[in-house]
Amino acid sequence: MAKALDGVRILDFTHVQSGPTCTQLLAWFGADVIKVERAGAGDITREQLRDIPDVDSLYFTMLNHNKRSITLDTKSKNGKAVLEKLVRHCDVLVENFAPGALDRMGFTWERIQQLNPKMIVASIKGFGPGPYEDCKVYENVAQCAGGAASTTGFDDGPPLVTGAQIGDSGTGLHLALGIVCALYQRKSSGRGQRVQAAMQDGVLNLCRVKLRDQQRLARTKVMKEYPQYPKGKFGSAVPRAGNASGGGQPGWIIKCKGWETDPNAYLYFITQAPVWKEICNVIGKPEWITDPDYATPGARLPRLMEIFGAVEKWTMTKTKFEAMDEFNQHDIPCGPILSMEELAAEPSLRATGTIVEVDHPTRGKYLSVGNPIKLSDSPTEVRSSPLLGEHTDEVLAELGLSATEIEALRAENVI
Repeated sequence: MAKALDGVRILDFTHVQSGPTCTQLLAWFGADVIKVERAGAGDITREQLRDIPDVDSLYFTMLNHNKRSITLDTKSKNGKAVLEKLVRHCDVLVENFAPGALDRMGFTWERIQQLNPKMIVASIKGFGPGPYEDCKVYENVAQCAGGAASTTGFDDGPPLVTGAQIGDSGTGLHLALGIVCALYQRKSSGRGQRVQAAMQDGVLNLCRVKLRDQQRLARTKVMKEYPQYPKGKFGSAVPRAGNASGGGQPGWIIKCKGWETDPNAYLYFITQAPVWKEICNVIGKPEWITDPDYATPGARLPRLMEIFGAVEKWTMTKTKFEAMDEFNQHDIPCGPILSMEELAAEPSLRATGTIVEVDHPTRGKYLSVGNPIKLSDSPTEVRSSPLLGEHTDEVLAELGLSATEIEALRAENVI
């Protein structure tokens, strides 16, 4: 079956996580992604956090499926000539270099347009135009600068970053959408364009509910769904809210049976108004159904922690899965805290391709995250990440270079 992006060629100048997330997603949808790497070294993540000596790390393999790798010295005269051929050959160039790096290589936007007017140049930067645009950014820096850390954690503790890679992988996903949009627009315009996603912008987009709350706080001086209400104080900025829900459905993480020894024996529970009667009956508090202190959502707000405490007394007699089964019988929303160990072993995630087992030529079999987006007419086959320079000869031959020319480039250490 044909893939959604069959025929699209991606020139991949990305490294580490944000850019490779973007290009891997495009590769999963069928694009031919040609990853350009330095001879003898390649993407730095090939060697970072290795668990097997002299074998590509899981950091690299899990971000570079379905790609082809070529090695190229882009600083040499002949290397630049090959790169020009690649620019003419491809549809999209994706990069997450430090600011100005592509220009210093001699491949400015204007030069790329001369070589290929249809080329789309997609970039990930730490910050957009402004006072910090030349600063280097990593995952946790982006989380802090994008507003996530200031609103994560408990009010009596320091800001916290999240384990979800919303700065790197989150921005890569944003950039992939921008590339697909630019490809679609090119059908009518006939020309390429620049696409940019800044990590600060991507994180802020994912924190939009907190920007919503900032405006509410500025107007009302209080947010009744936050755990600081009614006894705590609100400042001028949105505070950290612990495990409170981000919307109008109050939620909290509560203990389940075995929490003393299992750090993940917890459940996320939501006191959803339409099932308040069912909640009261399940936890053995039927009197709360009609009690004016608990009967309405507004009355419950200042008593939320007391309510969660009562629910927790019940859940501590059940495993998180037993509690979830019981609540779901009454349409009470909740969810178990699942560890990476539990997710890795979950059969349903294997069945849908959300978690896949991949066979690598040197490391053997390993688990990876598969394509989270499912298309009925473009199923994803997750293939192994490439070895360094594995496809150099193959790609150069597609550019029209002869075997003799390829060997000459190798003798000059260009490839």
